[in-house]
Amino acid sequence: MFEIKFTENALEDLEIFPRSEQKEILAGLESQLTLDAGKENEDRRRLHSNGMAEWEIRLGNDVRVFYDVDIQTGTVKIEAVGKTFLR
Repeated sequence: MFEIKFTENALEDLEIFPRSEQKEILAGLESQLTLDAGKENEDRRRLHSNGMAEWEIRLGNDVRVFYDVDIQTGTVKIEAVGKTFLR
């Protein structure tokens, strides 16, 4: 089981969202990352290693969360939270 931790930057990112959406994001992260954060599926994918984070998870249609997984310590470190805007 993984413990989820946020960087200061990710906490600042999260504060931009309305409180209700923050709760949805946190619930989504809890349900999707505490058990198998290091496995790809339709909502999670591994990114290039030279980017902001090693992993990206899609929550809903427009929220993206970037994170790193440390198997040794059982920690998921959330690096950034953002929203995509479709044209």
